[in-house]
Amino acid sequence: MHKVLKVSPRAQSRSIMKLYYVYILKCSDGLLYTGITNNISKRLEEHQKGLNKNSFTFIRRPVELLFKQEFNDVNQAIYFEKKIKKWNAKKKLALANGNFDMLQILAECRNATHSKYNPNAK
Repeated sequence: MHKVLKVSPRAQSRSIMKLYYVYILKCSDGLLYTGITNNISKRLEEHQKGLNKNSFTFIRRPVELLFKQEFNDVNQAIYFEKKIKKWNAKKKLALANGNFDMLQILAECRNATHSKYNPNAK
């Protein structure tokens, strides 16, 4: 005879891994928006419907999802979101397009004393 173990709903919810997403939206005016959520489809719908009149995306609808990265650790997701929010649009687009060579170029220091990148080199 087998024993049946009963698991409480609370214990079940702790065992289910929660996912978090960092995402980049392209707004109708071409500007980019970076955010974090634990429900990407719901959050995208909220952006599209314009539920918050004070939101950055409210007057810039419709929006298009360009990029999403999944995390199972909320702290890693928050760290990544804060990091890419500081990036310029070219760097965000390189990430969204999977153009990692361009992303590396855009990430390099460009001043004359620290950079190996020379746009005038032939």
